[in-house]
Amino acid sequence: MATKQRSRRNQSRDRGPRYVAPVLDPTWQNPYAPSTKERDANLRAGVDLARRKSLPLISASVILAVVVVVLAIVTSLYALIALDALVLGGGFLIVRRVVGNFTRQGTSLGTTLLDSFKAGGTPKDRQRLVTVLDRLAATFGVDNISAFIIADPAYNACLVANGASYSFFVTSALMSDFELIELEGVVAHCLARQRLGLIGSQGMSSAPGLRAEERQALGLVGSTYRADEVAGAAIRYPLGIAGALHRCARQVVPRDSYFTSPNYDVTRWVWFDVHSDRATNDLGDLDDVELRALALEEW
Repeated sequence: MATKQRSRRNQSRDRGPRYVAPVLDPTWQNPYAPSTKERDANLRAGVDLARRKSLPLISASVILAVVVVVLAIVTSLYALIALDALVLGGGFLIVRRVVGNFTRQGTSLGTTLLDSFKAGGTPKDRQRLVTVLDRLAATFGVDNISAFIIADPAYNACLVANGASYSFFVTSALMSDFELIELEGVVAHCLARQRLGLIGSQGMSSAPGLRAEERQALGLVGSTYRADEVAGAAIRYPLGIAGALHRCARQVVPRDSYFTSPNYDVTRWVWFDVHSDRATNDLGDLDDVELRALALEEW
């Protein structure tokens, strides 16, 4: 009777490759992520300007208070000391009011812009926008965003504060003409501004009574490309943002557009394209859309 031989197991075949768990470097940081120092500096920009604009009022209050003290000493009317306290207290209240007005301007711009436009876009456009915005908002860690498609023949978009939440505005022309990856780039850029702490100061730049250089200081000249960098690193496709910027550079904005009106000159620093009303591109300007696009293509 033949003995049945047992087959020998192939050890090399049966043993799978050894699993090696990935080791993450706990010290690694995204080189394009905003630092705490950078974000804090951007957040302070509006308050710092408000305080600087209050300096003349503070100086006048202090001088008046000194005069009152001198009069009180000379005339022995110590009742003037109480007036002195009122003068100083009034000066500081004025400062608080100026700072408060700037802050409210930065957090109420969403309502102001909503009143400046008519609703636009199609139901399909809105669905596409909400899908992109919801996904990227989760990536950037931003919530409480209301999306609005506004009727305008020019390409532009912005994210602004609206109380404790945010409002995202995008023109109907952009929704109609931009490819999905370009729309994603525009949305990511606007969300990157929030990560950089720019939303508040740029919203304050629309406060009435500011000079052009003060608006530029609050808009933080050159910060748009920094937002492009943060957005490009987050979506891992900077060419999508570059494509959107090229489209903005080639557009001819109609005269009936909001972006050729005086109102745009006041709010320009909150928009994706801060120079929509510029007839030709200026490659010497760090915020020029064509320059930003070329920089992203070389990245």
